Amino acid sequence: MRAFFQGAFDFYRKIISLLPVYGARFLPIVDANSTSQRKYWHNWQFRLPPFWLHTLLNLVWLIIGISLRLTNLTAKPPWTDEFATLVFSLGNTFLSVPLDQAIAPDILLQPLQPNPAASIGDVVHNLVTQDNHPPLYFVLAYLWMKLFPSDGGLVSLFGARSLPAIFGAASIPCVYLLGKVAFRSKLVGHLTAAMMAVSPYGVFLAQEARHYSLAALWVAASLTCLVIATRHIQNHTPLPIWVALLWVGINALGFATHYFFSLTLCTEAVVLIFLAWLQLQTSNKFSLFFSPPWRRIYAVAVGTCVAGLIWLPIFLENRNRDNLTEWIRGSRVGLEWLSPIFQALGTLIAMISLLPVESSQALVVIPSGIVMLTFFIWAVPILLRAIKIQLQHPENRIMIQVFAGVVSSAIALFFIFTYFLGIDLTRGARYNFVYFPAIVVLLGASLAVCWHPPKEIKSIGKWGVNGKKAVMLIWLMGFFSAVTVICNLGYQKYYRPDLFVQLIQQTSATPVLIAATHRTYVHTGEMIGVAREIKLANSLQKPLFLLAHQDKDLNTSTIALENTLNQLPRPFDLWLVNFHAPVAEAVKTCVIPDTQSMPNIDGYEYKLYHCQ
Repeated sequence: MRAFFQGAFDFYRKIISLLPVYGARFLPIVDANSTSQRKYWHNWQFRLPPFWLHTLLNLVWLIIGISLRLTNLTAKPPWTDEFATLVFSLGNTFLSVPLDQAIAPDILLQPLQPNPAASIGDVVHNLVTQDNHPPLYFVLAYLWMKLFPSDGGLVSLFGARSLPAIFGAASIPCVYLLGKVAFRSKLVGHLTAAMMAVSPYGVFLAQEARHYSLAALWVAASLTCLVIATRHIQNHTPLPIWVALLWVGINALGFATHYFFSLTLCTEAVVLIFLAWLQLQTSNKFSLFFSPPWRRIYAVAVGTCVAGLIWLPIFLENRNRDNLTEWIRGSRVGLEWLSPIFQALGTLIAMISLLPVESSQALVVIPSGIVMLTFFIWAVPILLRAIKIQLQHPENRIMIQVFAGVVSSAIALFFIFTYFLGIDLTRGARYNFVYFPAIVVLLGASLAVCWHPPKEIKSIGKWGVNGKKAVMLIWLMGFFSAVTVICNLGYQKYYRPDLFVQLIQQTSATPVLIAATHRTYVHTGEMIGVAREIKLANSLQKPLFLLAHQDKDLNTSTIALENTLNQLPRPFDLWLVNFHAPVAEAVKTCVIPDTQSMPNIDGYEYKLYHCQ
């Protein structure tokens, strides 16, 4: 194993040594005074022109990124949000699942069965009337999943998850272009792409059958247009029409993918206001706002607003389905007011490094935490110092300010929603896609200074680690963090139906009824996850399921449970799973077994009763 990692490190060092430095020149990691090495390098340049060298390096980052995103793609069970993607993308609906009665697993799994009669119109209609997301990604998933055969009669999980994995990999060349255009440096572009390829947060988004990796792709594309607009504002030249039209189109696609893309647009508006303020400091002419670059930017703003207003009626109608987002609402007491700060900080950290600190074993958690803490104590001062060096260059200063403005504005919006509107966006790490590409570009710009520090800076690394080795270590930390995610040791799944099914099989020797309260399709998805694991395991045990619907009166679920128990032949085991209603009266003829304490299972709070 040691030889393997040493070989991998040597290979990476050879690849990374081909990185370009500022401008179009290429400098290998060789002795500048060595005539033989210079001759070799010139011969290499002759055989492989710089354009193809850039293409080769981008291909390396893309291969690494797509390989990480496709590894163990189906090893982790899907959770409720992914089931929503699967069901709506098939043109199906959760409404076909009967409530308040005992049903077989095959009936519960019907929404996951491909429906040849479903059309794109069904996808859009079901999504608009039953969910709170725009339909673009679901339509693309509908077309994509048709290419994959069913898995035991159910939709292919690999097919569903491979689409966001591809979108996640597509963000790698996209951020290369963003970094290159922003800093006019292929080195920044390559280092940005290299870090995007191994970002644990990026891998996390790409390995879920959800729309966040596509939304992040639109964010990177929109930021690229913002960078181009910034250059034209600096140069007092009109924004090309094709850029303006492309910017509006990208923003429209972003709206059609996720409503939170609007937060990215808000950060861009803040940055543009900042740029206008900077120009006023030097000119003090309000006519500046009607100069050529600003007129086109106003047109982009109007076009973007029109593209967003198209979805406003649907969004307002979706507000009636607040029960789908109740998990990010609620009041706070005491130290809970500090939770959003740590949640936001944790997501920022995990964009770069995430070792198995979520493991259930202390022998894994403690060393992982120590390594991560040591890494950040060492790396953060280096990265901040490199950013300060970038700020000293007038051409780069404005771009650092642009990306820092995007990040800081986004975080400020998150806290405004959390503390003033009672919507804790920091609880959903996936929502940070709205500024994720900007973080990666800032990281790439910082690493570029580490790789090729100015001559007046003797050493930018610490603890005896020079700049190039620091870049390699930071990249390797990202790589091992990505491996942590694909092994479900980081960004662990919220639901583990596979473990719950194993527990049922080990505990119950009689027929089984699994009962849960039902309010939205989220609770249906929790049970679909259990039924799916039972089907894939080819288990001889075929439990029945009960989804006891619950309105404002909690007793409605209790009555449905009691009626179902009275209709079933005995004996059987009753598993109450996430059942949030009074049960004492309903289970008075059943007993709690005298067994040892059973394990906690993520996503499934359960109680077992023997009904004799």
